[in-house]
Amino acid sequence: MTHATSAGTSLEYGVQRVCKAFDIARSSYYDWRVRTAPDGASGRLHQVPAKRGPRAEVTDEELLKQIREDLESSPFKGEGHRKVWARLKVLHGVRVAPKRVLRVMRENSLLSPHRVPQGQSNEHSGKIMTDAPNVMWGTDGTKVFTVEDGYIWIFCVVDHWNAECLGWNVCKIGNRFQAAQPIGMAIQKIFDSVCQDVARGIALRMDHGTQYLSDHFLTQIRFWGLAPSFSFIEQPQTNGVAERFNRTLKEQAIHGRIFNNIEEVRDAVRKFVEVYNEHWRVEKNGFLTPAEARRAWSNQEAA
Repeated sequence: MTHATSAGTSLEYGVQRVCKAFDIARSSYYDWRVRTAPDGASGRLHQVPAKRGPRAEVTDEELLKQIREDLESSPFKGEGHRKVWARLKVLHGVRVAPKRVLRVMRENSLLSPHRVPQGQSNEHSGKIMTDAPNVMWGTDGTKVFTVEDGYIWIFCVVDHWNAECLGWNVCKIGNRFQAAQPIGMAIQKIFDSVCQDVARGIALRMDHGTQYLSDHFLTQIRFWGLAPSFSFIEQPQTNGVAERFNRTLKEQAIHGRIFNNIEEVRDAVRKFVEVYNEHWRVEKNGFLTPAEARRAWSNQEAA
């Protein structure tokens, strides 16, 4: 069209006039000419443009060779691209961007294999709900901020069968001793005793927090007869009952409030647990509350 002749002027229309008529930027037209130019075409407009920006001091091939030499000469194993980039810059005067070193190492499989999960992941394909009470309990801790006491801890114990909160503890320091307190409260509530092996046959689901991995905590729950059952790594849904209770607790009793001290948090948690167990409708219970589901089970067992 740009080389067509106007019937009125007997002149070529020209690039500017044609692009304006078709509402096309001239840069788009010239880019199209470059991309559609046949091989071997000559001329300024038909030359394929080079990469934008300043020309790199070293090519990717040279940089790859220097990276390989640096990794071979290093006395350490499993180093990332930042260490390689730093040594190339400080020791060899190679000035390249860290992201470029990362790209070259990634394209050539030189990144540390220790930075990614190894082996087959343990996928959770079962269920964490139980068909009877006191088969599996879940425990977890969460933190709440107060004005005077700073962050304080809330620990809970929830039955996987009916989502009932069996025990809780609010404390300043969330150590292994405090994490065991709600377990004892739950055992006292269900079995009316905290003697040895009184809770034998119950599995306790928990994450890999330092409180739950401590010798004191594991020894204490084994004294009561509980069997430790750890959730899968990087799969918090396997401890989803306790996690979901903590979310409900925060949504209903914590979020949107300002607590001055630990006593106010303790009072709020106490009131919420009482209301929750008696009035919170749970779908998996047939929309019975946790307390109603336990009473129905007890009546059925007694019949």
